[in-house]
Amino acid sequence: MTELSDDQLFAELRKIDTPTITNVVATYPKNPLCLGLYNPWTENWYTDTSIRCIYPEMGAVIGYAVTCVYGLPDPNYAGRLSFMDVVDALDAMKKPTVLVIQQKWPPELMNKAGLAGEMMTTSMQAVGCVGLLSNGPSRDVDAIRRMKFQMLLGGVTAGHGEMAVQSVNAPVSVGGMDVAPGELIHMDENGAVKFPAQHARAVLKNAQAMLADEADKLEKMRKAKTAAEIRAINSGGTYGAKKG
Repeated sequence: MTELSDDQLFAELRKIDTPTITNVVATYPKNPLCLGLYNPWTENWYTDTSIRCIYPEMGAVIGYAVTCVYGLPDPNYAGRLSFMDVVDALDAMKKPTVLVIQQKWPPELMNKAGLAGEMMTTSMQAVGCVGLLSNGPSRDVDAIRRMKFQMLLGGVTAGHGEMAVQSVNAPVSVGGMDVAPGELIHMDENGAVKFPAQHARAVLKNAQAMLADEADKLEKMRKAKTAAEIRAINSGGTYGAKKG
């Protein structure tokens, strides 16, 4: 069988929901289809409930992480980095990309910085970015909806004040997930998950196998009438356990 091109690989991964991706990355370490890339409870490899998907109807996106930190301007660091450094980093990374922005504001401003509006997002999309993940808010969500650009954010707000880039392509933490540049980010309405890019083909193969197994079990469950039948279907599987 001919190996998928990178474009084909990413197209197939976009067909899969993010929870299934988490399942094969680390959620079920005792399942043979799980790659066990992280300890599921001790490592920060998927987002928590502080992040919400702005365009759930869009479905999943996947891309290589480019990271940056935004916060208040620092007079001792003024002018060293700008949004164009972020655009340059997006342009230099393998495509497609997901921009991961950690917003660092004083508590009273954290929910008031509508960071990436239509202008910023259009610039990002022009250099191959397909989505934004951030722990803070953004804005212009109706205009961006028409762009088919996915956003997972801490919220939405209409305005902001002066702001500045504090770092580009350094490790960040967003919504309970630690992200390094170049890691793959898969995200949909359920949240986001990361994994090392070299495992992408194994993730796809195992996710497809897990979905096929679940589809078979679900078909049987829908026909089941008793607890004994459900137990038999689940016996030895991801969700079930044999009853002694």
